Amino acid sequence: MLRLYTHAACLQHDPGPGHPESPARLHAVLAALDRDRFAALDRIEASRASVKALERVHDPAYVARILSSAPADGLRRLDEDTLMSPASAEAALRAAGAVTAAVDAVLSSNASRAFCAVRPPGHHATGTRAMGFCLFNNVAVGAAHALAEHGLERMAIADFDVHHGNGTQDIFAGEPRVLFASSHQSPLYPGSGGVEETGAGNLVNAPLPSGTGPAAFRQAWEDRLLPRLDAFRPQLLLVSAGFDGHRADPLAQWRLDADDYAWLTTRLVEVARAHAGGRIVSTLEGGYDLQALAASAAAHAAALMD
Repeated sequence: MLRLYTHAACLQHDPGPGHPESPARLHAVLAALDRDRFAALDRIEASRASVKALERVHDPAYVARILSSAPADGLRRLDEDTLMSPASAEAALRAAGAVTAAVDAVLSSNASRAFCAVRPPGHHATGTRAMGFCLFNNVAVGAAHALAEHGLERMAIADFDVHHGNGTQDIFAGEPRVLFASSHQSPLYPGSGGVEETGAGNLVNAPLPSGTGPAAFRQAWEDRLLPRLDAFRPQLLLVSAGFDGHRADPLAQWRLDADDYAWLTTRLVEVARAHAGGRIVSTLEGGYDLQALAASAAAHAAALMD
């Protein structure tokens, strides 16, 4: 059974006119998941993340600053790309809370897999800095929650967003219980993710050039990333599901299609079945062409259901 976690507050976070990380992104994803093929989805309203959960991966002063930085009206700019509107703090709490609730559900056998259709995204947020449209690092909050509350010894994060998840890597670079595996375009924002970045032996990066298409993308996962995930034998697999490697996406230059995301999701499900009782929690990251995002997220969710 696949659970879908989301919350209306995630639609209220609005970085302003013309910003690529718009509420329309989540509207497109939810519309795509409201069709007959997804009638069996177990739809859950995301709870708020606790301050305790946030502070496992973020500095307490940073958490307090984000929670108090939403403006009464208008916008507040945190960096060149990352802005807060009046509803942003609540949206960020629900986005991170979706992942912790999903982790609890799959580890208590209430669901085998979950997809968190939330925003703002999270994988660029470091322990002390908002960046790349991200406020709290949702997938990292969920991973730390799994370690602290469920006593896992090994868990993995697979990140296929076209932009490197620098925040997730930074947070877990010294944590051998967490394997971070990422494919991403390079060179591209944020400029991290080289093959030499190995942390405590728990980071594996597959940087790929502009123009990368399905064959090279799939080969990178088959030859480099999936074998490391399989050898690590994770007890839980988390996914940073960014769909901005699609050929239609305006913020990168890869040439993937929805079928490529379905293929990789199926391969990740195989890893989870082999080592984690099938347990996967996926959370939405990037994807900025609305039609491509909707099709890719639907393909991803369908593969998680299968």
